Amino acid sequence: MSDLLLDRLETSSGALLALLCMAAATYLCRLGGVWLMDHLPPSPRLRRALGALPGSIIISTVVPLGVMGGPASLIALVVAMLVMFKLRRDVLALVAGMVTVALLRRMGF
Repeated sequence: MSDLLLDRLETSSGALLALLCMAAATYLCRLGGVWLMDHLPPSPRLRRALGALPGSIIISTVVPLGVMGGPASLIALVVAMLVMFKLRRDVLALVAGMVTVALLRRMGF
């Protein structure tokens, strides 16, 4: 390996320690969640919250991308949502959104 590549691969011990601590904290949070759900009966409210979680994760991921992508992306998101609500077909909604954004960008949006 060249010296330039080795310089890029080197990292400080503090950064490595921080990375290992974050990995350990993530693992402990997951382990704690599994333990907690095994030992506490979920209430109806918690069940509803856990049921809504996948949708909220999708929204929190997709909406910022739509906003950053401009009007074509926002319109494509609306089209994909309408197709999903009407037909309940994930792949069809995805294709409708992709085709919409491609056509709108081709038209200059």
